[in-house]
Parts: sequence; C-alpha cells; structure tokens
Amino acid sequence: MTTGALFPPAASAARPDTLQNSLNVLVHNDGTPAALASVTDREGRMRHYTAGVGDLRTGAKVPKDGQVRAASNTKAFTAVVTLQLVAEKKLALDAPVDTYLPGLLRGEGIDGRHITIRQLLQHTSGLPEYVDKRAILQDPQRYYEPRELLDSALAQKAHFSPGAKWEYSNTNYLVAGLIIQKVTGRPLGEEINRRIVDRIGLRHTYFPTPGDMTIREPHPKGYHRATADSPWRAVTELDPSWGWAAGAVISTNSDLNRFYTALLGGRLLPPAQLAQMRTTVPAESLGRGVRYGLGLSSTPLSCGGVYWGHGGTIPGYFTFGGVTKDGRAVNIALTALPGDSATGQHVQTAVDTALCR
Repeated sequence: MTTGALFPPAASAARPDTLQNSLNVLVHNDGTPAALASVTDREGRMRHYTAGVGDLRTGAKVPKDGQVRAASNTKAFTAVVTLQLVAEKKLALDAPVDTYLPGLLRGEGIDGRHITIRQLLQHTSGLPEYVDKRAILQDPQRYYEPRELLDSALAQKAHFSPGAKWEYSNTNYLVAGLIIQKVTGRPLGEEINRRIVDRIGLRHTYFPTPGDMTIREPHPKGYHRATADSPWRAVTELDPSWGWAAGAVISTNSDLNRFYTALLGGRLLPPAQLAQMRTTVPAESLGRGVRYGLGLSSTPLSCGGVYWGHGGTIPGYFTFGGVTKDGRAVNIALTALPGDSATGQHVQTAVDTALCR
C-alpha cells in the first residue's frame, strides 16, 4: 500500500498537453487499462485528464474524475483524526499504546508499553506487516475483523526496537484505528467521514461501511494480473476491510487534491499538530530524498522545493500525487498496479512535471 519516488529533471516549460501525453504513454506503452489525473493550479482552477478505457469488456470510456480506491492515502486521513484527538487532549502523541489499549500489543520483541502513538504514525514502531496480498486476491470478498488482521502481525517477530529506524508497515495504522475507536467510542469510518469528509466538503470521498464491496459513483474498473503475460482479471469489487485504517477510503483525484490542500492549508489541524505531522524522518526506501512525517510524506521536486502527499496501492488501483506550499496539486490514478518499476517511474515523473511546469 505504498509507493516510492525518484525523478529525472522535469522540462522547464511543459506544454499544456504534457500530462495528457504522459497518460497516453502509461496506457499505450506500459499497458495500463486506464489512467486518470486531476491538476489544480495556484488559483484553484482544476483540469481533468483521462486515457484508456474504463471497462475492458465493453470498451466504455473512462469517467472523468471517476472514483477509485485511494488505498494508503487512507493513512493520511487516519493520522489527521489521531492528531485532532491530540489537539482535543483526548490522546497524547508520545503516550504508549498501552495507555489506551492495555495488553493489546504483545509478541516476540513487541510490547505496547514501549510503542508510542507517534511511532505508529511515523512507521518507527518496529511492528511487522500484516498484509498478505496473495491471500487477499484468493478471496477478495472475505471480511476481516481488525483484531484478526493484527493477530497475523503479532505472530511474527518485531523487526526492530521502537524508534530504532523507519520501516513502512500497515500494522501501525491498524493499531492507530483501534485507538481512535477506543477513545471516541465510534467506528473509525464514521470519525473519518464526520471529522474530514463532511468538514471540508469532499463530495466524492467516503469510508466504506462493513460489507460494502462496491464503488458507489461512476468509476473505471480495476484490474490485476499475476504476470505481464497473464490476462487481466477484474478486481473492482472487493471487501476493503483488510485495508481498514490503512487503506479503505474511496475517493477521486480531485477530492484527494482538495484534501491535501485543505490539510496543508491548516483547515483540518491546529498549527501545533500540523507542525508535528510535517516533522519528518528519512524514508529513502520510498525514493531519493523522500521523508516521512505522521501519515504524510515529502518528496523533492526537480524544480526545487517539495510536495506533500501519500499515494497508495491496492489490487486494481494505484494513486500518486501531492500538493506544494503555494497550492499547486496533482493526483494520478491507474486502474492496475504498476507491472514494473518503469511504469511507477513514469507516473512519478508525470507528477513532478505537472507540479513544476
């Protein structure tokens, strides 16, 4: 559920159709069924792009700004709710997990008395990964309880001592989601919808209710294939419970632009908590110069400065993008996971070029 970044220099004066050309390459050269993008300029004007087909069986067009599974962008939503609770004095960022869920985290080298909320959000806890995408694809409509998923992580050995290093693990956000529910007494999805989606008017974004395997609004179908020579398999409908606090949100490119713009603009968090969210550590495994804060990453731009976002991968969909401090925003979605590093590189380059032009 994550993605990296490594950019060649962007063109200094990109033509208006550069992003469309990039999407065409992703479809025609890289073989992606469909690609969608939304770009917002400094004045808040938005433009949408599509390429490919939205349904390989019927040849239907790609819906402009169609809904997709936003995957690990969900982590930014979960982190925002957590930090809102910190601002409300209902959570302490450097309190151990056991303060809120005593005895939950126990295993070989794993002890919730020594793992803090901050370490969960920043991926410095040492908790092992719970996601097994092979099992998920074998039975995509199976429902998982969060505690069931956590058990698969706790059966493994800790990867390192809390705070010793950085390593991406979806398990961190599984635990953060459980803490949110314990502190608020409400389902995580309701808190995300109430505190973020409704608050800033994300009209095409929602956290699916249990058992909802569909994508509600117009959307391109998502596809998966085991190898480059395998036929495409439609995986649009799946139970997102396995992603939960780490990857269940459904959104559009334009809504993701609005979310990150509102977040960086101070509309979702007080200054103190936004500053904590933007306090980063090196995350070089995501790409050269990438740093990770609390559910938010910063990526260097070839034209100088950085952009903030997250991105995500889930069977059927790949999303990548972010916003700059002066309000430029871009998000790109593919209807299949990149088959190789070159495809991911093309997306990352397209984002960099769109933000730098």
